[in-house]
This record gives sequence, structure tokens and C-alpha cells, in this order.
Amino acid sequence: MKQLAHRTAFVTGAAQGMGKAIALHMAREGANVAVNDLDLKPIRRVATAISQCGVRSLAVDGNVTDPVNVDRMVRRILNAFGRIDILVNNAGILYPTRLLDIGYDEWRKVMDVNINGVFLVTSRVLPIMISNRYGRIINMSSIAGRSVSTIGGAHYAASKAAVLGFTRAMAKEMGRFGITANALCPGMIDTAMTRRTISNRQLARYCKAYPIPRAGTPDEVAQLAVFLASDAAAYITGAAMDINGGDLML
Repeated sequence: MKQLAHRTAFVTGAAQGMGKAIALHMAREGANVAVNDLDLKPIRRVATAISQCGVRSLAVDGNVTDPVNVDRMVRRILNAFGRIDILVNNAGILYPTRLLDIGYDEWRKVMDVNINGVFLVTSRVLPIMISNRYGRIINMSSIAGRSVSTIGGAHYAASKAAVLGFTRAMAKEMGRFGITANALCPGMIDTAMTRRTISNRQLARYCKAYPIPRAGTPDEVAQLAVFLASDAAAYITGAAMDINGGDLML
């Protein structure tokens, strides 16, 4: 039997990159998957690809920082599938702005998406999981949350560190309900966001210094997410799982 058969997953920020890869890998392992992003057209394409894996899919557009949007998304998923077993809080933004140049509006925007959005979506999904006495929550942090970001600014690093603290607190409180909470901490992953932020030359220079001298792939991150969502990881909670090619070793 596939690892996630009969489960329903909700993946935010799933139009591209790691979110899209996670959604597709979970579908291939048997999960029905609801995918979210700001714009409907790209996530409809992802939902179509998910359906081709032989499972059910749903595209739910909306802003994870808007309580009304989040409530609507969760209601649509429940109407379609009746449950949410797996939540992947992947929606996030990154700016390379240096500290002295960060304005308050930009600081607030990064925090709003990267940590407030995680809280908001999680707070709406947890009662469903508690009722079912089962849940797998995977929050996307970063090597930036464990150390410092290579390409992101101080606001990005601060938001990703906050995700780790939130994940640990959630794990402590929710374990008695059969819910695990873990964070993924990717290093340099070859995504559209990375390519928009730095040049190919910069990317090659950074990667050359890693023990595994290349960027990671979204598929590699997705495989780790599938493991954490599976019953094989039932006794793992409150963990920050590094996937960075050896760039950070703790």
C-alpha cells in the first residue's frame, strides 16, 4: 500500500517549486491533495497533474494572511474531502534586502506571510485534526532559521527562526491528540525563487563550497516531506529536519 493512501493533504504555496513538488509526491503516495496559492490558474494546472496520479485534487486560491480567505479555503477542502490529515505550510516569500535598507512595510510583509500565515492556517486546521485524533503538520523553515540566510535578509531569517519555535511549541501541545509537528530546513534549493534572487554565477559559486557541491532539488525536499507525513515518522515530532548538502552541520 502507498505511504499516504486514504489521507488528505493541504499544501500552501503549491504553484511551483518545493510546494508543487511536495503536492505531487504526496499524490503519488496515495493522498488526495488540496493545493493553494494566490492565483488560481497555476494551481489548477498542479491540481490537474495531481489527478493524473489517480487521486482526487482541489485547487483553492487565497492569501494565507487573510483570515476570511483561510476560513473559505478550509471549508472548501472539508466540503470536498471531509477531512484534513496532513498540512504543509509552504507559502513563503524572500527578499535579499540588507538590514539597514529594510523598511517596516517590507519587514511586516515577510513576517505576515512566513510566520503569521503559518499560524493562521494551522489554527484553522488543528481543530479538525484534534477531532480526528490524527494529524501531520510540516512547516517550511530554512537553514536561515537555524543559522543565517545566504541570500535572504534579516527579516527572512527572523521569520524562519520563528517557524521553528512555533513548531516546537505545537509539537509539545498537540502530541496527546495524535498530531505531530515538524519543520523542514532546506538549504540552497534550485527553485524559481532562488533563480529570481541570485544569478546563475552566484548560485554556482555558493554550491561549490558545499560538501555536496550542488543545489538541492525540490523533489529531494518533497521526499523528506512525504516521510514526515507517513506513519513511518509517527514518533518524530518537534524536529527541525536539515536538507542542505552539508552547508550546515549541527
